[in-house]
Amino acid sequence: MKLNLRQTKILEAIIIDYIATAEPVGSRTIAKKHDFGISSATIRNEMSDLEDMGLITQLHTSSGRVPSDLGYRTYVNSLMKYRPLTNEETVYLQRMIMNNIHHVDYLLQETAKAIANLTQYATIVFEPKEKKIVIKSIQLMPMDERCILVVWITDTKAVKNKIVMVQDPPDYNTLADLAKILNDTLQNKAIQSINKKTVKILLDAFGQHARLVMPILGVFADALKEVGNIYTSGVNNFLVFPEFADRDKVQEIFKALEEIELLVNLFNHTFADGVHVIIGTENQIESLQNCSIVSANFSLATAKALDETQTATIGIIGPTRMNYQQAISIMNGLLANINTVLIALEL
Repeated sequence: MKLNLRQTKILEAIIIDYIATAEPVGSRTIAKKHDFGISSATIRNEMSDLEDMGLITQLHTSSGRVPSDLGYRTYVNSLMKYRPLTNEETVYLQRMIMNNIHHVDYLLQETAKAIANLTQYATIVFEPKEKKIVIKSIQLMPMDERCILVVWITDTKAVKNKIVMVQDPPDYNTLADLAKILNDTLQNKAIQSINKKTVKILLDAFGQHARLVMPILGVFADALKEVGNIYTSGVNNFLVFPEFADRDKVQEIFKALEEIELLVNLFNHTFADGVHVIIGTENQIESLQNCSIVSANFSLATAKALDETQTATIGIIGPTRMNYQQAISIMNGLLANINTVLIALEL
C-alpha cells in the first residue's frame, strides 16, 4: 500500500494527535492545527481513503477518526522519526547502570523502575533461567530460632537468597564454618553437577549438623525449577489511561502481567537483535490486545567478567495509543548506554 504525500501527512497528524489526546481526530482539527494548505473538505476526502485502506477507523458516525493497528504499524515502520535521548535521560540511565552494573539482580530491577519512570508505561524485565548455574559463593546467616538465610552468588553475579526453615539453627560462627565447607565443596561447580557423591561429602563434613545439608541443597534444587527472574514496574500507570477507565479491562491486564508463563511466552517472540514492536492484535495474548509492547534483548556480559553471555529481555507495555517515538527512543538509549558501560569495564 502506497500513500501519497498528502495522505502521509494526514495519517501522521491523526496518529500524533490521538496519542496526545486520546480523542478522535476530525478534519477541522487537522485543518486548524496543521498548516497543510488544504481545506477541511479535502482532508475529509483523504481521511475517507485512509479509512478504506484500513489505516484509520471511525468509532461513531459523528466522531472523528482514530488510528487502527495497521495505521500504527505503518507509522512505526515508515513515518516515525527517531529522536536521541535528552541529556537528562542519558545521565539518569548512565547513573542507574553504573550504580548497579556489578549486581545483575539489582540492575534488572532498577532498569525496570527507570524505564517506567521515563516512559510512564508498565515495564517488565525478564531474565531467562541460565542454562548452567555455577555457584561462586555461599553465606549462611541465622534469622531466628526456626530459620537461617542462605545467600549465594552465581558466576553471572546474580545474588540470590532464600530462608530455610530448620529447628534450633547453629549460631553465627558455626554457620560461618559450615558455609566454608559448602564453598570448599561447591564453589565453581554447576548446580546441575551436584550428585549423591556430593551429598555424602557434605553430610560427612557437616558432622553433627548434617541435618542442615538437605534443606540447604534444596535451595539450589529450587533454582533449577525457576522459569527466570521477572521484575515489573509502573503497572499502575494503566489506571491513568482513559481507554482503560473500564476497571474490568485494566484488571484483565493486571492479571496477565501476573501470569509468569504468559510473560515468558510474550518474551519468547522478541527478536535477538534490535527493538521489536508488537501492536495491538498482533499480540497473541488476548488480554493484552488493547496494548502495544516495545521489547529488546540485551547482553549483561563483559569479556573479563563472564565466561558466557547472559541476556535479559525488557518490555515496555502501554496502550496501543502509545508514544512509540518516545518508547523506542528510550529503549534504544538504554541498550546503547548499557553497551557503553560494559565496554568501558573491559578497558
